[in-house]
Amino acid sequence: MRRVVVLGSTGSVGTQTLDVIERLHGRSTEGVERFRVVGLAAGHWSPVLEGQVERWGPDAVAVFAPAEVEKRTDLQLIHGSDALSQLIDVTEPDVVVLATPGLVGLPACLVALRRGKTVAIANKETLVSAGAIVTRAAAEHGGTILPIDSEHCAIWQCLRGERIEEVAQLVLTSSGGAFRDTPTEDLEMATPEQALRHPTWSMGPKITIDSATLMNKGLEIIEASWLFNVPAPRVALALHRQSIVHALVVFADGSVKAQLAVPDMRLPIAAALLDPHHVDLDLPRLAIAELGALTFEPVDERRYPAVALARAAAAAGGLHPAVLNAANEVAVDRFLRREVRFTQITALVAATLDRYQEDGAEVEELFAVDAWARETCRTLQI
Repeated sequence: MRRVVVLGSTGSVGTQTLDVIERLHGRSTEGVERFRVVGLAAGHWSPVLEGQVERWGPDAVAVFAPAEVEKRTDLQLIHGSDALSQLIDVTEPDVVVLATPGLVGLPACLVALRRGKTVAIANKETLVSAGAIVTRAAAEHGGTILPIDSEHCAIWQCLRGERIEEVAQLVLTSSGGAFRDTPTEDLEMATPEQALRHPTWSMGPKITIDSATLMNKGLEIIEASWLFNVPAPRVALALHRQSIVHALVVFADGSVKAQLAVPDMRLPIAAALLDPHHVDLDLPRLAIAELGALTFEPVDERRYPAVALARAAAAAGGLHPAVLNAANEVAVDRFLRREVRFTQITALVAATLDRYQEDGAEVEELFAVDAWARETCRTLQI
């Protein structure tokens, strides 16, 4: 029985993680370890969290703000700015699912890795902003990092049994987002409502806007570089409208492996939790004979300047990717608030990076730089 903590349990990835564990409980799977949910964490107490507590009976629950839940005497409640790290201390999990937004889960991630635990990472910010810090903690203390987003999980599966030295290129696929067929001259006047109409996935507003600018793929390039120890220039992109092939690996001899699946986040979640097993959890499957054509196109970086910007931040190294990530979050928020135009999102991020002078590599410096980038981007006028 593996002890699991879900950080961000009430969000999309958190609820789907618990769905996967629920499905596993209903299966007879010899040799596959079961899971006991020993900890849950969310930003605040809610009916969703209360239902999860009733279903799973965790040892402890962490919330940022205690609110009326202080009256509860039937569970161990942890609250405050370091609640997530305390939750790891109290529950001593084997697996931590990091599904919190931003960098709020970074300290808890480091605590778990420094104790040799497995951290299944769902958010991009942790590795984009703190890739050196996180991977060093895992290497020095025997911790394990597993990706549970579809693209990086696909690469991870393609690399099983392979030598990374023989990999020529990693290829991430992209649907192209809401504006993949919109004339570039019309993008300046694009509205938030239009940008939020993703052609394939159902996601939160921030990630959906990132898909429209393709900043999500820029961030994934940086993330893949840290996860698989491959230089960022060797991580390529391909426009794949069907969202069936999630990633490809090209080897030195020219052979290619691809991972295909229906677009369902529960599949990469299950792959990470159940590694190395594949278990029938009664999830949607591909009907191979009915797929029809699968198409691939080059990504036009003139339409998506965020990709080149992310590559430049990766090349600059240090905390430049952290500045990129923080500024992008603020720029997207400003667009959703209608303070700036769609085409100004990437321009604001670029202007923030241009103003960044210092650099560092430690957690304290990271949070200071993150705060600086957010404030800079918030006040920029372009």
